[in-house]
Amino acid sequence: MTGFVYMMSDKPRGVIYIGVTSDLKDRAWEHRNQTTKGFTSKYNLKNLVWYEWHPNIVLAIRREKSLKRYRRQWKENLIEEFNPSWLDLFERIDENDNAYRPHPNTRAWDDYN
Repeated sequence: MTGFVYMMSDKPRGVIYIGVTSDLKDRAWEHRNQTTKGFTSKYNLKNLVWYEWHPNIVLAIRREKSLKRYRRQWKENLIEEFNPSWLDLFERIDENDNAYRPHPNTRAWDDYN
């Protein structure tokens, strides 16, 4: 089962939420429509501003936990490399294949081949 790590926001350089899912379209739709109460509904985080694909959910969860440890500026830079204007990518999920590739010198590289 593939996995996705994603970030939701309310506006450019606004509040950022990092999540993980095996079904990006459905999960982003749930956030957009506030189907469950929680952080994203409390802060009105409806815009999918960044995501990356992983070959399985275990690797996606590992990456999500790693991203949550980074400072905010690093997360903003990551978003802006992929989505400079912080546009809502929900309608374009199928147009962008942002597959994560670890540095070739890391042990995790073999998991992505």
